[in-house]
Amino acid sequence: MRKFVWIFAISMLLTLSAAAQDFPKAEVFGGYSYLHTSVLGQGFSFNGGSGQITVNANNWFGITGDFGVYHNGDFGVNTNAVTYLFGPKFAYRKSEKVTPYFHALFGGAHIGANFSGFGSSDNAFAWGLGGGVDANVAKHVSIRVIQADYLMTHFTDGNNDRQNNVRVSAGIVFRFGGK
Repeated sequence: MRKFVWIFAISMLLTLSAAAQDFPKAEVFGGYSYLHTSVLGQGFSFNGGSGQITVNANNWFGITGDFGVYHNGDFGVNTNAVTYLFGPKFAYRKSEKVTPYFHALFGGAHIGANFSGFGSSDNAFAWGLGGGVDANVAKHVSIRVIQADYLMTHFTDGNNDRQNNVRVSAGIVFRFGGK
């Protein structure tokens, strides 16, 4: 009976370690991002890039660091925005073709504007909720078809200290570790 228990325990451990390899240990994303924001009741469109690094604890849960840089040049004013957010990512990896995911991110944002040599800048708390779909094109490469996020910032603008923003991204994902 002891031999049976030991053989069963060892086979279970081997099965668990094999199942643990069914997901990437880390994912790195880079791509284009569009950010639409409203300040003082005026809407602005920013173009830029964003990147993410995700470390996965298992097949469905990971921790993400998300960084973005965006630019707008409307009305002769050069405005740059930067976001740096962190939080959990939940992925659904049941299909070999696509990986949908959802994340909740918290951190900060920085905005700076420059007009004819005069500039100003501000830092604010930011958080985002969203998700997307990665299309798996190779063993360790995916195309992020879309990522859409609601991004809230708390820049003080005189009338309101909360901006409701939308960010849409697309690009390429490299996956490391796992199968």
